[in-house]
Amino acid sequence: MKFAVIGSGGVGAYFGGRLAEAGHDVTFLARGAHLAVMRERGLRVESTEGDFTVGAVRATDDVAAIPPVDIALLAVKTWQVADVARRLAPLLNAGGSVLTLQNGVEAPDETAAACGRDRVLPGVCRIMSFIAEPGLVRHAGVRPTLSFGEWDGASSGRVKALKAAFDDCAGLSAAISPDIQLELWEKFLFIAPFSAVGAATRKPAGMWRNVPETRALLRQAMEEVVALANARGVKVRAEAVDRTLAFTDRLPAEATASMQRDLLEGRPSELEAQTGAIVRLAALAGLPVPANAFLYASLRPGELQTRGI
Repeated sequence: MKFAVIGSGGVGAYFGGRLAEAGHDVTFLARGAHLAVMRERGLRVESTEGDFTVGAVRATDDVAAIPPVDIALLAVKTWQVADVARRLAPLLNAGGSVLTLQNGVEAPDETAAACGRDRVLPGVCRIMSFIAEPGLVRHAGVRPTLSFGEWDGASSGRVKALKAAFDDCAGLSAAISPDIQLELWEKFLFIAPFSAVGAATRKPAGMWRNVPETRALLRQAMEEVVALANARGVKVRAEAVDRTLAFTDRLPAEATASMQRDLLEGRPSELEAQTGAIVRLAALAGLPVPANAFLYASLRPGELQTRGI
């Protein structure tokens, strides 16, 4: 299969790199020094699942320069989706699709608005990875997994073909989801509260997850996400909170989320698509979300300063 990786950060470079390692045709969209090093020396990945290098990397900073593909892995930040998605339709072969891999729950609909709902496969990935230096991505924890599916849960030819391609790859596992909306919200249940509490405390998970006050804040924020999902017709079960807290407890003590790192390092973050989205969607549903509202109010000034607003 022919792939384009739209956004070659920790997520895109890892999964795209594994596809290239397995022999698939992959073009990477990157920028700046990261792009320059990838072109000159290839893409290096340090991983708990085994290090590897993709020596002959096809990479560009121009979407229009990418040849037609079967699958575009959309791995940009959530706040970049609207701008990038409108340029993806001409990139797709007949029958081609965009696989969305963003945190949050709104990127599939945003992408569908630009490309057409039938050209989008909502997806969920789980991985802890980041650009350690230009041309080098470090996968630091969490077994890399991908889930994706049709909007209606059907097991179509395109999702079977995509799973077969990922099954060729080392260092990850892929699954076809019969209910991708549920999976999106169950990941959201983890990533938004975890990111926000980490950013608010300015500490890695090992330093706050067992402090009674911050653990209670995390639990309440998660419970509010469950209530919001149910209000929107996505039946996340209450026990998902305990399961997600147990997952948080198994993370490395030094674990941080990308939103947290971006906020603390003065870069634009996904605050609006994560905690901000919880507050906004809850207001539309008439639901109180005091824990998430507190976290959002605490973090928003830093986000506004970074964006020069």
